[in-house]
Amino acid sequence: MDFLLNHIEALIFCSPTPIKVADIRACLSEMFNADVPEEDIVNAIKRLDEKFQSDEFSFQLSRSAGGYQFLTKPAYQASIGILLKQQSKKRLSVSAMETLSIIAYRQPISKPEVETIRGVNCDYAIQKLLDKGLVEITGKADTVGRPLLYGTTQKFMEYFGINDLSDLPTPKDFSGEINTIGENTDLKEPDAQA
Repeated sequence: MDFLLNHIEALIFCSPTPIKVADIRACLSEMFNADVPEEDIVNAIKRLDEKFQSDEFSFQLSRSAGGYQFLTKPAYQASIGILLKQQSKKRLSVSAMETLSIIAYRQPISKPEVETIRGVNCDYAIQKLLDKGLVEITGKADTVGRPLLYGTTQKFMEYFGINDLSDLPTPKDFSGEINTIGENTDLKEPDAQA
């Protein structure tokens, strides 16, 4: 059974994106010219997970975007942080992150709707998100002018390490009270004394 484990490890290792059990099964079935039970694959993945929990490995098996991939362990965050800092020019700008957040929570959404929420033009931010493959065109709205609709991609889920859109943090619940920022309602005006 170790040969199956080794093949699954190789498939997960070489896949540029998280690989799903169904994809592993399809590859193995074609390679062995026989049906490989999903249960055997799942059991092998569990064994791989246990194997890479050992301290001798700097990476571990992680489930992300509905599939599996190898990721470095948190203990190596400092050295990876330095590398990522050096590659920071690839990071998303604040405006791109704001635009991406709106698209993620409101998808499918049109560019005019995103611009209404942000209050600024979003042409550049949306184009950068499309270029990075984090958002995609999902169709056209049934409103006047039929604007394009945008939604997040599988790469978005990989980028943020989530399996499903339901894994996104829940926005804070806002109360219906009037906004009193900058006002201290506990303080009262002193009574004027004559």
